Amino acid sequence: MIRPVQFAFNAQTAVNNAFQSTQDTNAQELALKEFDNFVGLLRKKGVDVTVVNDTPAPHTPDSIFPNNWISFHDDGSIVLYPMYAANRRQERKPHVLETLEKHFSIKQRIDLSAYENNNVFLEGTGSMVLDRENKIAYACLSQRTDAKVLNDFCARLGYTAQAFTATDANGFPIYHTNVMMCVADRYVIICLDSIPDAAERKTTVTCITKTNKAIIAITLDQMNHFAGNMLQVNNANGDTFLIMSSQAYKALSSEQVETIEKYNPILHSSLDTIERNGGGSARCMMAEVFLPERAV
Repeated sequence: MIRPVQFAFNAQTAVNNAFQSTQDTNAQELALKEFDNFVGLLRKKGVDVTVVNDTPAPHTPDSIFPNNWISFHDDGSIVLYPMYAANRRQERKPHVLETLEKHFSIKQRIDLSAYENNNVFLEGTGSMVLDRENKIAYACLSQRTDAKVLNDFCARLGYTAQAFTATDANGFPIYHTNVMMCVADRYVIICLDSIPDAAERKTTVTCITKTNKAIIAITLDQMNHFAGNMLQVNNANGDTFLIMSSQAYKALSSEQVETIEKYNPILHSSLDTIERNGGGSARCMMAEVFLPERAV
């Protein structure tokens, strides 16, 4: 997780991120409190969190969302991704990897960022929601999620792409897949109402069903409150938790909460400022590390 230095509303991403809604003048101060409280909650439950401080220069207002530019894999691979906004490309700062290499073993770097030269993009585990166990990359195509780059990722990492189109209530493309679905170990939370094409919706449901995961459907309104932007994590004891923002939690029905908690406890933290200004939520703030630990 990247601790922000100059978090702010990013006009370069707002052009196709409908979840950005506000420019708070004190966004950095408020976001820093939300970030620290969030990290504290995770650590209190025994979740191992590597926090890297952002740098003031170059100015990267969205650095708090590292999962878009990098992903980590259990074979020791890291993947660097092509980013839509020019100022987000500067988030690929060497000190982030240098910090991680102190604790984890990086054996291979797969750099897809050159696709930026062709104006095609794939923004990491924002653009893709990975079922790592079954090697499926779910992806709703958009300006930020290009089919060609998606297929390149899948070919290199041994994944199968499950691509579709998803739109919000106004018919605009959903910019990132991870705001409309979450894949956990035994269930998938997904806004099926956001997939307008019946055939694509059916194919996606079939794909999920074949992995023996239960489907927990959320509505478009719940999605708008970041109820799809969740991540299941493990702590040091192997206990699993579903992580989300307090806004997302409050948007869920009591029945949905009960269903989720049959599988694992829910942890939630207030991220209102980060959500309003950044257009991302809890899942976007966590770049989950599957790298082998470095031998002591």
